[in-house]
Amino acid sequence: MSSAPRIAIDIGGTFTDAVLQVGANRFTAKVLTTTRNPAEGFMQGISQLLSQSGVSASDVALITHGTTLATNALIERRGANTALIATEGHRDSLEIGYENRFDQYNFDADRNPPLVPRSRRWTVRERIDCRGDVLTPLDENSVERLITPLKEAKIQSVAVGLLHAYANPTHEQRIREILKTHLPDLSISLSSEVCPEIREYERQSTTCANAYVQPLMASYLIEVRERLAHEGFRCACLLMTSGGHQVTIDTAAAFPVRLVESGP
Repeated sequence: MSSAPRIAIDIGGTFTDAVLQVGANRFTAKVLTTTRNPAEGFMQGISQLLSQSGVSASDVALITHGTTLATNALIERRGANTALIATEGHRDSLEIGYENRFDQYNFDADRNPPLVPRSRRWTVRERIDCRGDVLTPLDENSVERLITPLKEAKIQSVAVGLLHAYANPTHEQRIREILKTHLPDLSISLSSEVCPEIREYERQSTTCANAYVQPLMASYLIEVRERLAHEGFRCACLLMTSGGHQVTIDTAAAFPVRLVESGP
């Protein structure tokens, strides 16, 4: 067993739990989750561990972090004001989805509304086929025309989900360049990066979920990194993904949808 001190910390909706392992010794801390600013509870838990163990921040070799923050933001619908940009004619794919129903014989069952309502879904003129060949070049004017509506709607985050972007991401990348020129503070999630897989609905819905929680999670993770550095930590802080892998803060901030179900 490694004698280097390691910390694991999990933020839930009610409590933040932390463990410090150093050799055969284990120290634990439990604090209330600070909902308004989860980084506060995060640092309180770590501070208690260091106080109990006598370990200094600079001696910690690794911090592993799991959190339900992204999950709770989705469930409670308290993410960013998000927009979707899709290929012309495919504005409603996100809402149409599939014919699948949770209760097959309940014809009155209501579906949950999409994260992005129709009023915040826009389209651009372009078309790429399944092989990645450009059938209709991107009409950059149709992208430019979205700048004003995005500003007026006070959009904080945009999901870009074009047809067959998994095969050719150039149109999505160009849309990001144009939007960033006019709206440099806008969070932008591209389906070709978030979920570069076949099938439009899965790709769009995953990208919308990423865009929906990205401002919240990016802000939180950046603050955690800054606070850890300020307290003298020199080790990496890795985030647990839904699949049990670990990713860096930069990756988690760019693709927070991977953290959904991180805590459980």
